[in-house]
Amino acid sequence: MKTVLIIDDDSAYRKVTGELLRQHGWETLLADEGDEGIRLAKAHRPQIILCDLLMPRCNGFQVCRSLRADENLRNSRIVVTSGRDFASDRQAAFAAGADEYLTKPVGPGVLVKLLSSLIGSAASPEQAATPATGLSTTTQLKFWGVRGSIPTPGPGTVFYGGNTSCVEIRAEGQIVILDAGTGLRLLGRQLMSEFDDQALDLTLLLTHTHWDHIQGLPFFLPVYKPRNHLLILGYEGARHGLDNVLTSQMESPFFPIGLREVPANVRIEELKELSFTIGPVHVQACFANHPGICVGYRLFTAAGSIAFFPDNEPYHGQSRQSGSASDEATLEFARSQQSKLIDFLRGTDVLIMDSQYDRSEYQDHIGWGHGCLDDVVTLALQASVKRLFLFHHDPNHDDAKIEAMVAHARKLVAERDGNLTVEAAREGATLELPARASASAPAAVTV
Repeated sequence: MKTVLIIDDDSAYRKVTGELLRQHGWETLLADEGDEGIRLAKAHRPQIILCDLLMPRCNGFQVCRSLRADENLRNSRIVVTSGRDFASDRQAAFAAGADEYLTKPVGPGVLVKLLSSLIGSAASPEQAATPATGLSTTTQLKFWGVRGSIPTPGPGTVFYGGNTSCVEIRAEGQIVILDAGTGLRLLGRQLMSEFDDQALDLTLLLTHTHWDHIQGLPFFLPVYKPRNHLLILGYEGARHGLDNVLTSQMESPFFPIGLREVPANVRIEELKELSFTIGPVHVQACFANHPGICVGYRLFTAAGSIAFFPDNEPYHGQSRQSGSASDEATLEFARSQQSKLIDFLRGTDVLIMDSQYDRSEYQDHIGWGHGCLDDVVTLALQASVKRLFLFHHDPNHDDAKIEAMVAHARKLVAERDGNLTVEAAREGATLELPARASASAPAAVTV
């Protein structure tokens, strides 16, 4: 049964709106003030919350912030209503967590149509496992950007690609985007073409806010369509909060359109825990060895798990090469941190990991926070990873160099009698994880 909670201090509005929605198949809950609305929302987890902006004691902004702080209400959609149509009120409502903003009086047809359009992306916890329209029930992965540091277009990078970090995962009816480098622009074009006029409900997971991981966001077409929703999740940065960093890169004089001005509903949430869910997809995060606040993610789907560490320097490689061999305490700390990462990755079906340098290059980049190929292969073998994709290709590495690194990695695996498939991430390549019943069969990468 689809459920709507109406929070409004106008008794006549509650009565008329409640009756209208009941006639269209909605179960209605009614609250005459914000605090009571919050209590009912937490108790019943309605799919839609229709909330008035101007109420005594607890206004609509406060209701939005309180509900968005509750993990159990992540899938509920909030529609703020108001008799005023100030742009500042609208922007503040979206910033507080509203999904839509309607100016009263709202025509009955408009309201019913809007709520019907939202219901597909407002799944209750029991419904969350139902895939969205047009999405496969299998787990699919596609690389949209594989380069590190800066985009590198040109004849030498045609095969592996020159766009910066961006990976798309479709699983359990969810579209999850890993990082927002320049590859995000291409993904946005594909989504708009594929889904046409359908509303998109997307989740963007950011590992950190270094520029090569966020610079595609201003050029992501879905945020310029009002029907779409984008939830951005990440952790607070070293100096500024996530919201501040992402909105600042789209402020004048850097960009003509502010993130808060785009038509789509863009919501930014700072994660506090290292374990959370995106619909039925369970996600675990682990701090990476990289400057600032940087994490890697592991997503658990019905077809297997995918780990994403685009920026990471293996601890044991850094300590061993940095001249600290005589410092047993340093080595012991490195071993313990490496052991934690191995445990985090153990048994991963697909590992996408920073492998920027070969052994000789790494000598000049120790402590920069990026991986040495040899150490990454060792880590994957120790964690019993099934498939490794070399990632965050160096801007100075052309296709031939990356091919040589793949060959070297495969040689290392063979020398150790390992059971690990190694490939280099390639822009445009796709991967479908096999069903668990045939998990032993290799998954094919296609263009």
